[in-house]
Amino acid sequence: MTATPPLSPSLTDSSTAPARLWALIPCAGTGSRAGSDGPKQYQPVAGQPMVLHTLAAFAAVPRLAGVLVVVSTGDDFFVDKDATFLIASCGGSTRATSVLNGLNALLERGASPCDWVLVHDAARCLITPQQINTLIDACLPDAVGGLLALKLPDTLKREVGGRVAETVDRADKWLAQTPQMFRLAELQQALLSAGDAVTDEASALEFVGKAPLLVEGSAQNFKVTYPQDFALAQAVLMARDSTTG
Repeated sequence: MTATPPLSPSLTDSSTAPARLWALIPCAGTGSRAGSDGPKQYQPVAGQPMVLHTLAAFAAVPRLAGVLVVVSTGDDFFVDKDATFLIASCGGSTRATSVLNGLNALLERGASPCDWVLVHDAARCLITPQQINTLIDACLPDAVGGLLALKLPDTLKREVGGRVAETVDRADKWLAQTPQMFRLAELQQALLSAGDAVTDEASALEFVGKAPLLVEGSAQNFKVTYPQDFALAQAVLMARDSTTG
């Protein structure tokens, strides 16, 4: 586990406060599949770096106590930004490590183990405040927590040697999205138990025997991954701007 440097601004002590809500944005990926020059989360989409669209959505949710962005050591992207969010230079080589280090950073600066944390992909820049609030409303009364997800809309095939082996029943299949919302300490322990192999937080909770709640998301809340995804994300953001401008 890597050491966690100090954060700024400081968090206040919350040891006796009611459970609060935090957002954690892992932002240490290299974006190798995007074919971009540098990390994809910093590539421009609809006039500004992708991650800033993501952060703007979370900034519009007042009941969040704060937003922590986990970046790689030496990443100076946010140095000259007028940030209203926290930055932790403790990104790891995997998503799970970055999230775990981010949880440790929140705890070291005063977040409570019983607080909720919403982990969200920096590259899901089409998330909306309404979707974030929908997840919060669904998960707050839940014993485990949950995630935004989308029922699989397409016919699903299993492949063997480049050919269709069978058609898989899609009735109970969902596409996992983010945010994924769990109690901070429970997520921390689940990640420690599951290890670096898990690709999302719900998988870690599943590993320790929990069944996260599925909360219906949106097809627009996709993760910008491949070069063609940038054009689609830009089109959606520009359409939103035209209807609100």
